[in-house]
Amino acid sequence: MIDAELRNAAMVSKAWPYEEARKLLKRYPDGKPGGAPILFETGYGPSGLPHIGTFNEVLRTTMVRRAFEELSDQPTRLIAFSDDMDGLRKVPDNVPNGDMLRGHLGKPLSEIPDPFGTHSSFAAHNNARLRAFLDQYGFEYEFASSTDYYRGGKFDEALKDVLRNMQAILDIMLPTLGAERRATYSPVLPISPTSGIVLQVPVEVLDADTGMVAFMDGDTRVEQSILSGGAKLQWKVDWAMRWVALGVDYEMAGKDLIDSVTQSSKIARVLGARPPEGFNYEMFLDEHGQKISKSKGNGLSLEQWLTYGPPESVAFYAYREPKKAKQLHLGVIPRAIDEYWQFRANYDAQPIEQKLGNPVHHIHGGPPPAETLPVTFGLLLNLVGVMGEATKPQVWGYLANYVKDASAERYPALDALIDHALAYVRDVADKPERRAPTEVERAALERLDADLAAMPADASAEDIQNAVYEIGKTAGFESLRDWFKACYETLLGTAQGPRMGSFIALYGIDNTRKLIAEALAR
Repeated sequence: MIDAELRNAAMVSKAWPYEEARKLLKRYPDGKPGGAPILFETGYGPSGLPHIGTFNEVLRTTMVRRAFEELSDQPTRLIAFSDDMDGLRKVPDNVPNGDMLRGHLGKPLSEIPDPFGTHSSFAAHNNARLRAFLDQYGFEYEFASSTDYYRGGKFDEALKDVLRNMQAILDIMLPTLGAERRATYSPVLPISPTSGIVLQVPVEVLDADTGMVAFMDGDTRVEQSILSGGAKLQWKVDWAMRWVALGVDYEMAGKDLIDSVTQSSKIARVLGARPPEGFNYEMFLDEHGQKISKSKGNGLSLEQWLTYGPPESVAFYAYREPKKAKQLHLGVIPRAIDEYWQFRANYDAQPIEQKLGNPVHHIHGGPPPAETLPVTFGLLLNLVGVMGEATKPQVWGYLANYVKDASAERYPALDALIDHALAYVRDVADKPERRAPTEVERAALERLDADLAAMPADASAEDIQNAVYEIGKTAGFESLRDWFKACYETLLGTAQGPRMGSFIALYGIDNTRKLIAEALAR
């Protein structure tokens, strides 16, 4: 049972998962008929390797599901559906054995050999990659394969209804197509009994009750049932049929599918069902502002992000502003990590209304773990960057001088972040390029060196920061920003950097004086 105070606050919360969840309360004020679970669905087209956009849809849907469960005691299910009976239209750029794949164009993805040589088919390989990550993240879901559902007969009754309503479906779809496409369009795509290709040809309905249709396969007229795997449906019709057959209540989609949602919703109504609730999120873009694509392999893979940041940082980035287009590249990871921890640190002291709007509430499905982070990821990156060829024990050695009782056992999240920082500096971060100071900067650095020499080795970060601040105010800089920028560029070799008091306390006064001496010698 959900706490009454939490439920009351969630009923009026403006956090987007609660706003979405309230759509489902409105859909079923008295619960779904027969006490059936509210069904959430996500879709994945395994024509390419899964990327963060794929994972993001499951994550956001899970957030809405959890929000609904805080508002209602109704049972829920989540199906992650793979459209693995789609025909392969083009060879992805980011997989091996492209020539082999080109020999199977047009066949269902579940009938194409795995170019990686590890699974029974290309679809099976990509499905396994997706499931492995979803399992690693701990999602509660049921995996469903389009091929299994078609061939297993789970869609047969809905397919018969599609045949019974062919003209009404055509009346919806044909006005949305160009003249050339209209000439050959069919809601039903039969599977060729000779080539195994998903055919884009018109079909004639012979008997809806048995699923029998007629079509031309090359020069041959074929009569074949579309039931139990004899055909699949055209994309928008397929989506609508699936909603109807499974009883889907909620499915979100990218902004690029707004038209598909509109047409599929009309078709679902023709088939006698109410379309699911949902909303359209904005797309992720790569560093060049282009939409990320499974076939192009641009943007980030799930594995890449998790090399340089923890899972919670992916979830944080996905939660924020879902209806705003955001770039998705390696450069966004450090800020996502630090902002996640900032929101996490604020959570306990917030009133219930603010907690429910805090991203970490939706990332963790409630209060986050109690662990705190004594240093920022940005500060770790600066430390590792200035150390050069650093090792994890060396980083912990510096942290021990800055953080009381610093150890991997006491701070396991920090221990994991050190691995991410070492990898990020090694693979991603620009190599430090320290420039020589100007005359004004040289004088300020000499004063900083003298002030540090007069301080005890265990001087606090705050005392050091005050000294740095005073130098910046009186050393002739146009603004304090120019002074801090000079510290970053001459001492750290970066355009941006940490709070200098914290960095110097962490790196050590003697080590920092060596950096100053090197800068003055340039």
